[in-house]
This record gives sequence, structure tokens and C-alpha cells, in this order.
Amino acid sequence: MKHGAVTVEPENPKTTLPTKLSLSTQERETMVTDFLPVIKYMAMRLSMRVSSGLNVEDLMSAGMVGLLDALTKFDPSREIKFRTYAEFRIRGAMLDEIRAMDWVPRSLRERIGKIQHAVNEWTKRKGDPPTEEELAESLGMETKEVDATLLQAKGAVVLSLDDLGSHEEDSHPILDALADHGQPSPLESLVSEDARRALVDAIERLPERQRLVLTLYYFEELTMKEIGVILHVTESRICQLHAQSMIKLKALLHNRLTR
Repeated sequence: MKHGAVTVEPENPKTTLPTKLSLSTQERETMVTDFLPVIKYMAMRLSMRVSSGLNVEDLMSAGMVGLLDALTKFDPSREIKFRTYAEFRIRGAMLDEIRAMDWVPRSLRERIGKIQHAVNEWTKRKGDPPTEEELAESLGMETKEVDATLLQAKGAVVLSLDDLGSHEEDSHPILDALADHGQPSPLESLVSEDARRALVDAIERLPERQRLVLTLYYFEELTMKEIGVILHVTESRICQLHAQSMIKLKALLHNRLTR
């Protein structure tokens, strides 16, 4: 190179990340095989947490559909790991399967709806959800009657925290946003700052024991039975506390979102 000469490096072409997974048939089969233990584990945990009458094999089949859906819709250009996205899709497909089974009798759904409406109305008037005694009084029922309904309901009150804040029939599941290239970021797609703040505020307004049940159930992913052992109460009581907390949470969020 001559003295004083300037060497100009060629500009690197702009890198365009793929927006779809490009896998061979063998790679897809290997990935499906690798995820089978994950799908089985998630199916067994969900069947234990929601209802002992659920068919684990049906949930596994739904989970497989969720995995295949993830393979089709995953966007590698997003800053999120495929495993994280796939597990969201698998769980979502299993929850959809549980909803489709419609294992809750209509009469029970109506009673749950009546309780939820009473909590919504009380929260709208008072600003805070009712206690067990106040709820029973507003319904013209004995506390033990309300508790019995909530015990029957078990997982019917809510199956996923993803349902919270979604009140419109045409609303899209949070999971759908994860594959949407137009969304700001994975974290913002998962839950907006306002929605996150609303959920945190609502949880903080619950009684301490109900907050603990939610934490152990949804974030530590313990079963109702396991939580009962920790809190030294029966599994039935944990079911009641879970149902109470979810009904109150939905009322608090509904009140905030409709003001």
C-alpha cells in the first residue's frame, strides 16, 4: 500500500434476519422429539391443577398442536428464545383444549357468573372487593353456600392469568402478540406497562393469604394440594381461596378498565 493512501473497507450489506424458522424435516422431527417430555410434564401438571378428570393424553395432543403452531409462527428476528415461545404456545393450546371440553355444567357456570357479577358491582360501588361475609350478604346466601360453589368451580373460575383484562369477544390472546413483528418488544407484547401495573395493583389489594395462593399457584406452579401442605390447610380450602382471589382480581381489573 502506498504512503498516504487510504484503504476503504467495503460496506457490510445490511443483515436481514429471517422472520420464519427454516428447518429440514429431520430437524423438525428432532425438535418435536426433544419437546415430548416437556409436553407430557405440562399436561400432567395442568391436569392436576385444574381437574383430576382431565385426560392427559388429550392435553398432550393439544400441546403437540401448539408446538407445531409455534414452529410455523415463530419469528427468529424477535429477541425471544424459541423454547420460551413454544412453551407459551403449548400451554395456550392445552388451555384451549380444556375450555373446549366444557366440563363445567351450565348451572354451575350460571352460579359462578352470578357471584362474579355481585363482586363486580360491589367493587364498582365501594372501590374494593367484598369480604366473604359481604359477598354472601349481597347474594342473599349463606357464606358456606358461596364457599361450596367456589369449591365446585375449582379451575372453572379462570384457567390462565392470560385471561385477565380480556373482556372483548374479539380480543386476541397475549400469546398471539409474541409472533407479531409489529409489536414493540417481547416484554411489551407479553403485557403492556399499564396492564402490568393494573395487575400488580389489583394483586396487592387482595388479602395476604389469597396473594400467597396466587404466587404459589401461578408463578411457582405448585398444585392446590402442594399449596395446602405449605399453608397447613386442606386442598379444598386452597381451591376456595384461589377462586375467591381470581373473582376479586377480575372485578378489580374490570372496574379499572371500564372507568
